Amino acid sequence: MNNPLPSNDRVDISSDDSSSSEDVDMDGMQPIAVDGPISGLTPEELLFRRAKSYQEYMKLIPIPTERGTAIPYTSWMGLGNSIKQIYGQPLHYLTNLHLKQLDRERIGADDENIPLDMIIHPCKAEASILIIEQVHRCTSSPCHLAKLWETDPRHHVLIDDIFPKLSS
Repeated sequence: MNNPLPSNDRVDISSDDSSSSEDVDMDGMQPIAVDGPISGLTPEELLFRRAKSYQEYMKLIPIPTERGTAIPYTSWMGLGNSIKQIYGQPLHYLTNLHLKQLDRERIGADDENIPLDMIIHPCKAEASILIIEQVHRCTSSPCHLAKLWETDPRHHVLIDDIFPKLSS
């Protein structure tokens, strides 16, 4: 598992636009730079700018290519969390949303209480998540993200707060 990206640096894409784009806040988070002044922008424009910055940042993170052993898991969200820890990088907001939906879809199924790793081989499940992750990182529209975030005031819950520091 060769991961050149350390997992101890975070980038803040929260809705607090009161600080300068060059400031570092008290807990060491470096905000994503926003080009130009932000005063006078509507909340929708600010949300779009955050979505655009987020999407541009996610495009820069390489998808892990080397895999270790099979990861045992009981839920899709659990497997996603394990992948984040093993590779030391976030999953895209849309991937997290997808995993959450997959877990919801199991509720009431005949095999609901059977651990997922007994139904779908862990290597196949991990590969499917990484393929979905690649699609989300490479092709998601910031407009689509902004619209989703606008309709969900708790969207930040599915945005991973630990981000690797990208090497230039």
